[in-house]
Amino acid sequence: MHLKTLILSAVAAAAVAAPALAQTTAWDAPRKGDWIVTGRVTDVFSQADDAVVTAAGADTGLHVDVGDSVMPTLGFTYFLTDHIAVEAILGTTQHEIRAQGGTTDVAVHETWVLPPVVTLQYRPLSSGRVSPYVGAGVNYMLFYSGKDKNDFTVDLDDGFGYALQAGADIGVQGPWSLNVDVKKVWFDTDATINDGALRSDVALDPWVVSVGFGRRF
Repeated sequence: MHLKTLILSAVAAAAVAAPALAQTTAWDAPRKGDWIVTGRVTDVFSQADDAVVTAAGADTGLHVDVGDSVMPTLGFTYFLTDHIAVEAILGTTQHEIRAQGGTTDVAVHETWVLPPVVTLQYRPLSSGRVSPYVGAGVNYMLFYSGKDKNDFTVDLDDGFGYALQAGADIGVQGPWSLNVDVKKVWFDTDATINDGALRSDVALDPWVVSVGFGRRF
């Protein structure tokens, strides 16, 4: 489930919401002091393809592949003004890491990651049914409950990254809205394999693509 699938899901959700939209007065966009709590289905996927090298830097012919993960997440958005908001997302995803190259395709590690992202958003529209936004912020990648596979040992470094965001809240009825959200996170981690015999500087740089429903408070 990548970007195309989630966008199609958003279109389907909007179609389901259309009858309710037709029967209600114009939805008021959130204002200063409001909260939106959003439950989402989120796909976190990386296009990492970095080389695995020896401790001396020699190319092994292998590269890193990181599997995607679809999980529920929560977003909490607070409106500092009618047009400026802060959002924090909470969730955790599980990813399989593989070494690939030539005839080799082997799982080396599976890990959970807690990737909280905090962004400052600009929302240009303060009225109407659609509230688009763009944002920028920071994230922290915390890897935990890692499980080594196939006689490999892998250690991943935690750390900070940064993120850009675009999305929209689409009013459905009363305080409820449909949310479509896309974030691009830039984050590199050092992967130490087999106690340093092999290593890789992995540019995870995941896309975080979400569809869900929010409630204004």
